[in-house]
Parts: sequence; structure tokens; C-alpha cells
Amino acid sequence: MHEYCLFCHQPLTHKLSWRTLIFPQPGPLLCEDCRTQLEKITPPVCPKCSRPLAKLDASYVEGALCLDCARWEQDPEWAGVLDENISLYTYNDFCKEIFTRFKFRGDYALAAIFADGIKEVLKSRTFDCIVPVPLSPERLSERLFNQAEALARAAGLETANILHRVHAEKQSKKTRAGRIHQAQTFYMEKDISIEGRSVLLVDDIYTTGSTVRHAAKVLREAGARKIVSLTVARS
Repeated sequence: MHEYCLFCHQPLTHKLSWRTLIFPQPGPLLCEDCRTQLEKITPPVCPKCSRPLAKLDASYVEGALCLDCARWEQDPEWAGVLDENISLYTYNDFCKEIFTRFKFRGDYALAAIFADGIKEVLKSRTFDCIVPVPLSPERLSERLFNQAEALARAAGLETANILHRVHAEKQSKKTRAGRIHQAQTFYMEKDISIEGRSVLLVDDIYTTGSTVRHAAKVLREAGARKIVSLTVARS
């Protein structure tokens, strides 16, 4: 049982009962203040990318989809490449703080915050292959771990590192147009067959959808039957 909040390090308070004394349960990883700042994504959402629709102006919705997804699906190059993206939390200021510490300051332990949410959303879904979105070797040497793989492992998922990535400018430094029109940076591991398989792509943050779609395109071209992405946060 954790005694301190994994993020702010304040002491955690535990509610004791006869049940918890007889059947000890894992305690919360975050204090109440931190938990309330994590904003879960709830319906109605875009069925393609999990974008919350309630606060979206009607002009940014086309049919059942948000305008961004409608445009992706209207582009012959990208239509049907990604079946669905599932996101768990809104990428608000608090979530951004978590990922800053997790990704850029190397606080690997913070991946555990999202483990239960990942398990919950996947409990009724099965996939033939779970693939973390890779980092380039250069980026991996900077960060020392792949955040997508860390998130998957924290949730107890067995991953297959069949995708690789060539080095390119950081996504965070690119404009929206630059992300969407970037050159393909992913490629498949040689002598690996995913023909007819269903694949779950795991990544940390969904912004424009460009990263997961570029990764999905390589998998689709290799014969994957179904490709769903799971991203912890949706900006």
C-alpha cells in the first residue's frame, strides 16, 4: 500500500474497514487533489479519435465525426488506415505536468498512474499484437526508455517491438500542418508477418493523430486486418 502520492508526494489517507483489514487492497497512487485534476474523457466523443464533443462548436463536427477525423477519412491516402483511437484523459495542464516529468525528466514510475485506466478500457477487447509506438534510437538514448512501452508494461501488457523509427524533428516542435504532412518515419521489422492480424498501437498523447496514423499505415501495408490505437491523453 502506497503511503505517499506518486505525483505530489503528499501523505495518502486510507479508509480502513473490516473488509480492507481482512482482504487488503492496493491503495491509490494519487492523493485526492491530484486524482480530481485528472480529467477522464466521457461521452459523447468522436468515435474515431475519442475527442470530446460536448464543448466542440457544431461547425467542428461533420456527421458523427469531429472535423479533423472527417478530413482524414476524406483523404484517399489515409481513409481507413486507423480504425479507432481510444484516449483516457484530456490533456489538461495537470496531465501535461505528469507527462513532462514522465517523458522528459525520466520519472518512469509515473507510468503506473495510468495502468488501471488502460486495463479497464481493454478488458473487453482482444488483439493479436500490441505494439508500442517506437522512438528513434537517438531519442531513446536521450530519454533512456520508450514512454509508450513503459505505459503498456505498467498495465501488464505484453508488447511486440515490430515497428522502428528513423530520427526526425521532435513532434512538439512541429506545426499542425508539419505533423500531418511529415515524411514516413516508421518501418517494419524484417521477416515479421502480421497478415490478417488485429493490432493495438500504444502511445502517450494523441494531438493531430498523425503519429498513430503514420505507424498504422505501415502496419496496414504489411497486412494488418484491424488497427486500434490507445493513447493515454487526448489534446
